[in-house]
Amino acid sequence: METTEKIKTLDVTVLEPRMKHPTIFEWFDSLKGGEAFIIHNDHDPKPLYYQLLGERGNTFKWEYLEQGPEVWEVKIGKLTQEEGETVGELVAKDYRKAQVFKKYGIDFCCGGKKSVKQVCAEKGISQEELEQELLAMDEAEKSREQDYDKWGPTFLADYIVNMHHTYVREAIPVLYEYTNKIANVHGGRHPELVEVAKHFTNIANELEAHMPKEERVLFPYIKQLEEAKKNSVKLDKPAFGSIQNPINMMEMEHEHAGNELEKIRELTNNYTLPADACATYTVAFKKLKEFENDLFHHIHLENNVLFPKALELEKEVL
Repeated sequence: METTEKIKTLDVTVLEPRMKHPTIFEWFDSLKGGEAFIIHNDHDPKPLYYQLLGERGNTFKWEYLEQGPEVWEVKIGKLTQEEGETVGELVAKDYRKAQVFKKYGIDFCCGGKKSVKQVCAEKGISQEELEQELLAMDEAEKSREQDYDKWGPTFLADYIVNMHHTYVREAIPVLYEYTNKIANVHGGRHPELVEVAKHFTNIANELEAHMPKEERVLFPYIKQLEEAKKNSVKLDKPAFGSIQNPINMMEMEHEHAGNELEKIRELTNNYTLPADACATYTVAFKKLKEFENDLFHHIHLENNVLFPKALELEKEVL
């Protein structure tokens, strides 16, 4: 078994802020399945966890080796295909991958519960070659993503409200209905659904209180900062002091919502449907997974893109 002494450590504290996450992702992407590295930081890198989950999915292990108050160290490992998703799960997540499996004559329907390692061994296929083709599809998808870091704070804040806040407000009543319905109908045979409904209610309550604070206080102040910079004027300090204070509160609430989603994922075994799942059960799980994906992207845009921009702006105009 791999020991931490043999694992390389990336000291994040010596990197420029804009280079921290890109460097960590570069290190992660260079790993082979089963390999790991350690990041050394001066604060809890939990936002990175959500960004990794949102952009790389269930492909990594996250293990705290040290948790403050001055030093945080986290061991980040890349799962092997055997540890990670099955062929069926990979296709369910991204149907374009079906083209790769068809090319190699791999059954992703009836044989979808097998790991990539298992099907490669059975068919005498190079696992490394197959994984490279699957990875190439992921890279092609990433290349089509927006370069949010180039967007101005005002445009980015409006995008978050119009895209993600709107999505959350539309999804909450639908998911509230679905999660409670399947808990009432199937809770006897699947008692975990009762807990899923409770955790989703917690998420809904958290976000419904959280988003107005961003829309009425934090985001308007960020827009004021950008406007002040454009006009070369200085602003007085707001009642809340440094913008770091509301940002800390927003990030804490992001973490609470993320923790609730993590509990739902654990209870549902990564949204795995049982054999007796009805249509509503199926739609509820698909919608929950969609909601999770959107929220992780939403949190990433705020924690890792918008908030750092706002902190830099504040230094210039106060």
